[in-house]
Amino acid sequence: MAYASLLVLLVPITRQFARTRLGGSVPWVEDVVQETLLAIHRARHTYDARRPFAPWFYAIASNKMIDSVRRERRLRSREVTDAELPDVPDGSTESPPDVDAIRAAVAALPARQREVVEALKFQELSVREIAARSGMSESAVKVTAHRAYGALKKMLGVRTRDH
Repeated sequence: MAYASLLVLLVPITRQFARTRLGGSVPWVEDVVQETLLAIHRARHTYDARRPFAPWFYAIASNKMIDSVRRERRLRSREVTDAELPDVPDGSTESPPDVDAIRAAVAALPARQREVVEALKFQELSVREIAARSGMSESAVKVTAHRAYGALKKMLGVRTRDH
């Protein structure tokens, strides 16, 4: 009962702690609160009752807040918001991908690259599964896939930011 009361008490404290450090209310502040409470639950065995509770609690809350900030930055750097998307009329002139050209380009890859791309994209296997099946390391599978994707982009005439 005391443990549940403690968690209920920590909710507004954690929320205020996060808002203060994040410069106001952010949409994901409740995620920080929940992750902090879960971390406290998972780490409760590490708390030493002979020591003050607040430093232990704030260290966990701070770490969870930092993790959330990093995650949000990563997401924002990779995601495109609706406001950033170009307006496309309903009768879009953009043509669908040429599936036959893609299959022909994949078939033209060297055997090892073709096998890795087919396993990743067509069979939806994980890098770990492909490594186990092929006797390659996971790093080798990733490198092979990366090289194959580069070759496919060249064959299909796909322009990248670098070029």
